[in-house]
Amino acid sequence: MTTPQLATFAVPAIENEPMRSYAPGSPERAALQEAIAQMEAALPFEVPCVINGKPVKTGKMASQPMPHDHARKLCTYHEADSATVAQAIDGALAAKAEWESMPWNDRAAIFLKAADLVSGKYRHKIIAATMLGQGKNVWQAEIDAAAELTDFLRFGVKFVEELYAQQPSKNSAGAWNRVEYRALEGFVLAISPFNFTAIGGNLNATPALVGNVVVWKPSPMATYSSYIVHQIFLEAGVPPSVIQFVPGPPEVVAQQSLKHPMFAALHFTGSTFVFKQLWKDIAANMDVYKGYPKIVGETGGKNFHLIHESAEIRNAVLQTIRGAFEYQGQKCSALSRLYVSSSVWSGGFKDMLLAEIAKIKVGSPTDWSNYMGPVIGRPAFEKTLGYIEKAKQAGGEILIGGTGDDSKGYFVQPTVILTKDPKSVTMVEEIFGPVVTVFVYDDSEYEKTLKLIDTTSQYALTGSIFASQRAALIKATNALRNAAGNVYYNEKCTGAVVGQQPFGGGRASGTNDKAGSISIFYRFVSPRSIKENFVGLDNYVYPSNLV
Repeated sequence: MTTPQLATFAVPAIENEPMRSYAPGSPERAALQEAIAQMEAALPFEVPCVINGKPVKTGKMASQPMPHDHARKLCTYHEADSATVAQAIDGALAAKAEWESMPWNDRAAIFLKAADLVSGKYRHKIIAATMLGQGKNVWQAEIDAAAELTDFLRFGVKFVEELYAQQPSKNSAGAWNRVEYRALEGFVLAISPFNFTAIGGNLNATPALVGNVVVWKPSPMATYSSYIVHQIFLEAGVPPSVIQFVPGPPEVVAQQSLKHPMFAALHFTGSTFVFKQLWKDIAANMDVYKGYPKIVGETGGKNFHLIHESAEIRNAVLQTIRGAFEYQGQKCSALSRLYVSSSVWSGGFKDMLLAEIAKIKVGSPTDWSNYMGPVIGRPAFEKTLGYIEKAKQAGGEILIGGTGDDSKGYFVQPTVILTKDPKSVTMVEEIFGPVVTVFVYDDSEYEKTLKLIDTTSQYALTGSIFASQRAALIKATNALRNAAGNVYYNEKCTGAVVGQQPFGGGRASGTNDKAGSISIFYRFVSPRSIKENFVGLDNYVYPSNLV
């Protein structure tokens, strides 16, 4: 039985979660070091599927190696089989009515508690799992697994409060118009990537906050941190069947879900190729579904920095390094294409860029002096070095880096390629590694370069414009209107903050539904308009019918 709603509740004031510095001698550094040591001492962990809140061990095992030390496993996990997926779907659908009808303030309270668990009790554990399992350094893990995940949960509650408050502004005499925002009819399939622990949490929390039930397929390379997130959700009070944790191969989890008549939505972050294939699979199954599924996805990027002749050089250099090499370039928003005016390039930009990159240390994330860690696995390692070789064969000049070492971990040196062909392979295709390609343009060809940026890539996720002249910023913004969903002035092209810069792009970069804003929640509700009449008719005849 549902508790009656006896009041209209206002959620607590929401602010972005403060990032902790982990400076030498700080209590947070000591606590995190202890969490890492405890985790390393207990390796490997065994992760089950979690169906209806209970562990399910299929016996079909896979493992998540640590990319900085690939001979060691962070965890082994049970892969879902067809029977497990069917149980997950059935359990979620059985739980849907009660979850959707739960008073909104109670759903909100559950996810606000989850946010407090992430930011407090489990902060260091989830950061440690993200460092060891996904190769992030301390700061990258902090801003992801702790701060951003917390922000997604807290701001999500605030955005849903605002969504539910959007009601018709007009009523005719003797009537009352209102709108309710129903959950989708069916279940949501969430498929999350390896590179952000926070995204895994958000892909589930967003639809669940508005009353949906979810089947979650986490990335194999982020199984353990995703499992911790799921355990946090359960501890916070998410009912056991509302979010089903189903690691396993795509052909089992995804394809079985997409063939179910009650499949209602896909919430996806990952590669463009996979997203397009899933879209085709959904289209092929349209006659099976009870309704028209929603498809929400954020995929690849080929993101740019444009350095105008009026740019402040040091800021542009440092922002470029962070944009290209934070988390080894393994961000959808990472810098990959760099367009620099010739006067700036020869006026200090090149020398400063190479000098600063030469200082970057690459190695294990457990050595806190390392700025860069490993790429996520052997396929990523080989792909990245393969693109560097393609660039060299096409005449590109390796200015720094260009090498890798996979003897212990999958380490690739930060690489800068100078090209004279603005549509060479590493200017066009997504690499997802620590590689940035530079094209130097003549100062007089700024407008031509804007057209080049707009037409070079199939992607349109993020981009940055560095200029001190306002006219140059305006001209680039207008010319590149469709080239990026997130644009930055004199700031790197990565690091969108929940509640500040809604994130997402168009073209081949996704459906641009703007995670971290109210916009994403519209995609997981099905509004119903209700009109209540207070005054009955005296006659069905219109006045115009009278003679």
